[in-house]
Amino acid sequence: MSELLIRGRVLTFVAEPQGIDDTAAWRYFEDGAVFVRGGKVVATGDYAEVRGRAGADVAVADHRPNLVLPGLIDTHLHFPQTQAIASYGAQLLEWLNTYIFVEEQKFCDTGHAAAVADRFMDELISNGTTTAVAYCSVHPESVDAYFTAAEARGMGMIGGKVMMDRNAPDALRDTPQQGYDETKALIAKWHGRGRARYAISPRFAITSTPEQLEMSQALVAENPTCYVQTHLSENKDEIAFATSLYPEAKDYTDIYARYGLLNERMLLGHCIHLSDREIAVLAETRSVGVFCPTSNLFLGSGLFDRDRFDKAGARWSVATDVGAGTSFSMLETMDEAYKVLHLRGQKLTPFNSFYRMTLGNARALGLEDQIGSLHAGANADIVVLDSSAKPAMEYRMRTATSLAQELFILQTMGDDRCVAEVYVAGKAMKAKASAKARVPETA
Repeated sequence: MSELLIRGRVLTFVAEPQGIDDTAAWRYFEDGAVFVRGGKVVATGDYAEVRGRAGADVAVADHRPNLVLPGLIDTHLHFPQTQAIASYGAQLLEWLNTYIFVEEQKFCDTGHAAAVADRFMDELISNGTTTAVAYCSVHPESVDAYFTAAEARGMGMIGGKVMMDRNAPDALRDTPQQGYDETKALIAKWHGRGRARYAISPRFAITSTPEQLEMSQALVAENPTCYVQTHLSENKDEIAFATSLYPEAKDYTDIYARYGLLNERMLLGHCIHLSDREIAVLAETRSVGVFCPTSNLFLGSGLFDRDRFDKAGARWSVATDVGAGTSFSMLETMDEAYKVLHLRGQKLTPFNSFYRMTLGNARALGLEDQIGSLHAGANADIVVLDSSAKPAMEYRMRTATSLAQELFILQTMGDDRCVAEVYVAGKAMKAKASAKARVPETA
């Protein structure tokens, strides 16, 4: 059984920081180590102590002076939109029709789906993300490509086929029965296979008829360990359109509530323009609102209100939302999250940012026993961050005098160049992913 000692300045969270000085929320080891055996964390702590436990013969990956943290987690993105990032000049509904639905039609081709899935996984790894929750296209082939690519890398990924039976091009529509049958077959094939987990994925109320939401309700009832994902209150035109299609609903959130889709495994992308009643429903059902700052800014959708969620006791997570989101980097995403909340008059400390990218998002997924921290028994998904990777960062770091300052520099100035290494289940992956990304398309 393979063993490895990963040495560096180790940071891992045990709770949500209640302030920038809440040192009880994290564990930091200036000369630390993570002992990995068989893809799992055995021990984390001071290097001398962990080295003594590991034994003198164990291989050491010495990443000093870099930071060693749990792998980053992304709770909402669209793998078929990998080549649609930076599509100019439209808000949500026009953007979908002009760019995204055109792009997603390509995924009926298994070769295309497989090629994009490989690149998608390598982009995640290059940016330090080891677990993500993604929408595939309406085509079962896209789901097979997605999970096959994840399985080849040992990644713990969540995803599913979008279900859409109206308000989309013919080539992207299924039927309620087809959506049910294909989703059921994909769940049987992939959910719980290795590290794969399935997300039942009615895209959003606009593209699903009541009959399809009924089928989604049946799938959720029949598969209680599956996740559910959809979109909610991203754009004011979207809200008006969705509620016009379901006039009996109290509001947009009530559409999903009426079909029994709200539960602790439901991930609701965006959740910007919600009433107090709607946030209270999310809190009651323990559904998760997903904050997608780069996407919300890019499409001009609005500003997420974290404090209203926290005051109501509602759960929330953070995500890139590629391809409306403009980067695969969770570091760049948290940079924009800081700015969005700043515009709201709300503070986001650097410790809270790194908590959200790791343990916070793991808790949103109910997977904190497996990912998101470096406790014994966790999967050895680990990222190594170099806060001096860029010349401007190195120069700025000369004046940094605390861990909080370093984390904020990483969050504000960092990108994939700051990701020195990534371990997936204890295997070093960054160099492989970066090399593949550099190979020309015609090679």
